[in-house]
Amino acid sequence: MAQIFTYILHKDGAIDDTALELAAAAKKIDAAASPTAIVVGSGDGLDAVCNTVAASYGEVWKVAGDAITYPDAEMIRKLLVNILPADSIVLLAHEHFGMDLAPGLSVKLDAALATDVVDIEGVDGAVLKLVRQEFGGAVSTHVTCDAGQGAVLTLRPGVFAADESQSAGGQVVDKSSEAGDLSALRKFLEIVEAEAGDVDITKSEVLVSCGRGIEDEENIEIAFDLAKAMGADVSCSRPIVDAKWLPKARQVGTSGQTVKPKVYMACGISGSFQHMGGIKGNPFIVAINKNPKAPIFQVADVGIVADILEFLPELTEKIEEL
Repeated sequence: MAQIFTYILHKDGAIDDTALELAAAAKKIDAAASPTAIVVGSGDGLDAVCNTVAASYGEVWKVAGDAITYPDAEMIRKLLVNILPADSIVLLAHEHFGMDLAPGLSVKLDAALATDVVDIEGVDGAVLKLVRQEFGGAVSTHVTCDAGQGAVLTLRPGVFAADESQSAGGQVVDKSSEAGDLSALRKFLEIVEAEAGDVDITKSEVLVSCGRGIEDEENIEIAFDLAKAMGADVSCSRPIVDAKWLPKARQVGTSGQTVKPKVYMACGISGSFQHMGGIKGNPFIVAINKNPKAPIFQVADVGIVADILEFLPELTEKIEEL
């Protein structure tokens, strides 16, 4: 099997949860593999990030440079082409940066491309057996990916159980001198932080999150009643914000807030990857949806097939009794 590499996301000196998920996914491709992590960035904190990653990877390749302080897919694509050996398998998180980087990288490497992978069923020689989802998660598709000349895979965050053993004790190898030309046609300007809301859901330990199944603005009150009974905060999916029923600051997802609660109660939420991409830290997920085929049930720890308009008030009443 070809050598497996993972691209590590990090911010403010902390690695993203997907770093350990990608390590677990690499083991599903080759149980005996010792994947190599690639960490790109600049500043004093980069070495600390590399050392943290080395606890879970046999080897970490560090690429440092002022031009890549903020990750630009155009530049990262160039440097990966320069440092990766032929026929590599590259694993990326399926979030905005990975989606930007992966297609062009596969072209430059002349490698196969598979995006939004939710499972790796096995390997037959150089052929990877993968599972993707179509039509907003309503249909699972089983596909094969010929990695004989390499492959670039983007993996949906949260679907691979993180490898938290941290027993690798890997070494850090500086590849900065091999990065080559890092010029780009586009230029990073600034990060615009989301407006602060009345509640900071990014710090909430328990979230009651409502989606399209709430049906009407006046019904959102039942979510607030349940949250009050549980000592939780209320969050939501994008359709609720688009309808202006709740402010943007309460939206969970790739176009909203990234949250790391201990418990996440998804009420009337289908579970699209855009929504699940905003949930980190492997919380205990309780899903309540009247559609038994909703994708949310594939990642939920507890699934309840019920109409939330009937179920939530009853649950609130029982909790208040306790």
